Amino acid sequence: MTSGLPFDDIRNLIEALPGPDEAAVAAVRERDVQLTKPAGALGRLESIAEWLAAWTGRPPAVTRPLVAVFAGNHGVVEQGVAPFPQSVTMQMVQNFAAGGAAVNQICIAHDLGLKVFDLALDYPTADITKEAAMDEKTCAATMAFGMEAIAGGTDLLCIGEMGIGNTTIAAAMFHGLYGGEAADWVGPGTGSAGDVLTRKIDAVSCAVALHKAHLKDPLEVLRRLGGREVAAMAGAILAARMERIPVIIDGYVATAAAAVLHALNPNALDHCLAGHVSAEPAHAAALAKIGKEPLLSLGMRLGEGSGAALAAGIVKSAALCHSGMATFDQAGVSGKDAE
Repeated sequence: MTSGLPFDDIRNLIEALPGPDEAAVAAVRERDVQLTKPAGALGRLESIAEWLAAWTGRPPAVTRPLVAVFAGNHGVVEQGVAPFPQSVTMQMVQNFAAGGAAVNQICIAHDLGLKVFDLALDYPTADITKEAAMDEKTCAATMAFGMEAIAGGTDLLCIGEMGIGNTTIAAAMFHGLYGGEAADWVGPGTGSAGDVLTRKIDAVSCAVALHKAHLKDPLEVLRRLGGREVAAMAGAILAARMERIPVIIDGYVATAAAAVLHALNPNALDHCLAGHVSAEPAHAAALAKIGKEPLLSLGMRLGEGSGAALAAGIVKSAALCHSGMATFDQAGVSGKDAE
């Protein structure tokens, strides 16, 4: 029985997640032992090939990769938690559109598609130190909007974000989900230091204290402490699972979106890889909470899907190594047991 509330559809999906295609995984393992390499010689690339097969149900391949970047603004910026003005969010969205951002170059380098979603930037979410960021209807609708990111088709989704103030939002969500002290989860983000960093810690502590009575429900954590871009990323990850599309999660803020789904269902992120661990101090702890080992550790803290896009190059390489490498018979190479 459902209550008819906006989150009901999300809860129903979370309880009906498809699992991996074990036959496809078995086929990958059968071929892998025939390839011209020692067993296990490609290390994690081999498990990535299995992961691709598990969630697409076919031999490992990446033919239509997509980086989806969601942009949102936040009322908590009024608390002086960011060194940049909120107008930078729109300016960066325009920079993405003009091809001038780092993620544009990474997408070119790895032949990835890119879509950027402007989530009502002229209407920031409410200040989480004073009230809930969104009502339930708005949050659910934004998740539904994020689900549409995969419209048009893709076989590898990389999620990223842009939003001044959103590392404050992410820190508040992690603090709400996992406890500890506010300072455990707050880092410099785009360069917060000194008084700005102090205000950021205070804002996270204040917000979690204000909403504390409601934070046992992960969807309430999302709507009360999150933002539109975080809700949209959560929706995109969920839609990808339902459509059997593998996902690469970007940095600290994208991980906050993933953490909500993981808190609802520990198996909800089985179709996801963590693209990288960022320089944001608490990102490694957040990844540990959701059980993900990052592919890359490059000291990045840019957001905008940049780490996930770089990781997509590794995933593409894993697929090609599996599909394009010759077998011992094809190459005329003697196998391990040959006499």
